[in-house]
Amino acid sequence: MLIAQISDLHLLADGTLLGGQVDTQAALDACIAHIAAFEPAPDVVLATGDLTQDGLPEDYALLRAAFNRLPMPVYVIPGNHDDRANLRAGFADGGYLPKTGAFLHYALDAYPLRLIGLDTLIENEVGGRLCPVRLRWLEDRLSEHREKPTVIFMHHPPFATGIAFMDRPRFQGAEELEGLIRRFSQVRLITCGHVHRAIQTQWAGTLAAVAPSIVFQMALALSEDAPSAFVLEPPAVSLHLWQQDRGPIIVTSPIGDFGPQHRFHPEPAEPV
Repeated sequence: MLIAQISDLHLLADGTLLGGQVDTQAALDACIAHIAAFEPAPDVVLATGDLTQDGLPEDYALLRAAFNRLPMPVYVIPGNHDDRANLRAGFADGGYLPKTGAFLHYALDAYPLRLIGLDTLIENEVGGRLCPVRLRWLEDRLSEHREKPTVIFMHHPPFATGIAFMDRPRFQGAEELEGLIRRFSQVRLITCGHVHRAIQTQWAGTLAAVAPSIVFQMALALSEDAPSAFVLEPPAVSLHLWQQDRGPIIVTSPIGDFGPQHRFHPEPAEPV
């Protein structure tokens, strides 16, 4: 199974340049074309939050139209820049988001890997949270299929990433989530967004990862007092490859035209 993960799209349907620098609509179009050209094609795309900058209905309408250009299903979860009600309305006919309830999380069982999307949004705040209600929902889902390898995807990393200005504020419920995940060995990957950097680490007895942004990256600032800043490094997609329980293998695929492939050892010319 091949999963493409895209994150932190920050789409602005009105054409405003994000931060006065980035055309988010052009970035989304380039991402869609990039994924559509993959060979083999991914089985699914996971869009891990901050889908829009302002959470407006027109932003989700434009996003949905772009996703409809892909041949594979795209599954979305909210980030701190998203609006739950507008996101739910914009993707209501997808059949996987809950029609009612406070949170937009769900489980997908139709694939070789079980996919569980978590809603970590705290309305009007930057940081993420898994409250007791959300943790109980996750525990119930993990108790259902202990034998099936599972990927959890969410917007906010519950672990420290080393990018200090993005690790604040601290994820609420991290200790409780870590204890829960350690009880369920079928969780083979927890993958997140939010930080705008490709990051992998060991956490809660499993592999944990952060996907880069398809728009811009946050500065690689590892000191505690580094200010928040972004850089126009290449946008990218995370690919998660699962092969007969050998995975996951994570590959970062930059978006852009970097020229043709070049062989290190060209084939010898045909004899004249």
